[in-house]
Parts: sequence; C-alpha cells; structure tokens
Amino acid sequence: MVITPVAYYHGDFPEKFGIPRQSGVAEELSGYLEFEPPFCDREALRGLEGFSDIWLIWEFSAAGERTFRPTVRPPRLGGNVRMGIWATRSPFRPNPLGLSAVKVERIDLENMRIHVRGADLMDGTPVYDIKPYIPYADSRPEAAGGFAKDAPEAVLNVVFRAGVPFSPEKTEALRKILSLDPRPPYQDIPGREYGLLFAGYDVRFTVNGADLVVTRIEKV
Repeated sequence: MVITPVAYYHGDFPEKFGIPRQSGVAEELSGYLEFEPPFCDREALRGLEGFSDIWLIWEFSAAGERTFRPTVRPPRLGGNVRMGIWATRSPFRPNPLGLSAVKVERIDLENMRIHVRGADLMDGTPVYDIKPYIPYADSRPEAAGGFAKDAPEAVLNVVFRAGVPFSPEKTEALRKILSLDPRPPYQDIPGREYGLLFAGYDVRFTVNGADLVVTRIEKV
C-alpha cells in the first residue's frame, strides 16, 4: 500500500525537541493543517463543522532510524525501563505513524486550512488522514491506562527572567510545555543551558532543582 500526505501541519515547533509528548497536553498550542493537491476540495470538508475534535494520522518524519526494535524506553518511565513497542507510542516504529486527537478551532474554506489546537506535531509534519472524533465510540473513561493512566503533571516552576515576546495565550502554552520538563529523562545537569525553537524564537533555559529559569528569548 502506498499512502500520500493529504495535508501538512504547520505550528510553532520547527524541531522535535520541546514538543508535547501527547496531544492535548497543551491545548493553548495553535497550528493549522494545509491541504495538498488534489485534496484541496471544499466538498471533502462538508459536514466537518459539526465536529469539535478530529483524529490525525501522521508520520514521525523526524524519527530517523526505522529498524525494528521490540522494546523502547518510554520517557514517562524516566527512560530507564524498557517496554514492548506495542505498549508505547514511541516514534521508533516499523511504520512510523502517529495518532493525535486535536480540537478544531475553525475551518478556513478559502485557503483550505483547518486551524487546530493541542497538537503534538512538528512544523511540516505530513498528515495522511483526518477522521472525526466521535465521543460515543472514541471516549472510554473506564479504560485501563497501563503505565500512563494519569495525565502528566507540571514538575517544574517556570520563571521568565527574559522579556516574553509572545501573546498571553502563546506564553501560557510555552510555560505549560516547560513545566512538564522537555529535557530527555536521563539528562539532569544543574546549571546546563538548554534551548528549544518556538514560534520563531530561540528559547534558552536552565534547570536547578524544581525551578526552570528562562534566561534568553531571541529571534531566530
């Protein structure tokens, strides 16, 4: 089977570092899907306005190696415990496909874009399919969540010492992402400066104990 991207996602993260590890973790994050020819047909969007959320099936385009490995080390478990690949959402899969539920903010028929919130996708990610989220079928509150049964909670207190050039909503999205500690789970070096690219800016920060301090925000 050959699959072709129907759209590409555009958002604030040009690199994978810092992107939330699940959709919906930072619903303040905004972005949009832009359709590719020959899928730029308004008729294909008929009826979608009745749904508040959609599923995206997309490619881990920056995952790199595609060699099959039966076990991986989920960040949720600190990166020190191995789990079977089918028990995780790791990007290192035989077929590097991701699945995300996102909120529909608005549908732009003129430019053939769907504006969404809460995506965990990198800018430029190819999207292969879009399906409506159907609450009665897709929501199962009684389902067991294994080692990821609870939503991630903030573990760091974020302090902005640098001027913040973003809107209040985008600033809150950045604060939430940083509070969840975007660093690799095995990397905890006090005083080390880290950086992530966000919304056209290079955001630099350090972590000491429970405090994450944003030291610089510079235009890229």
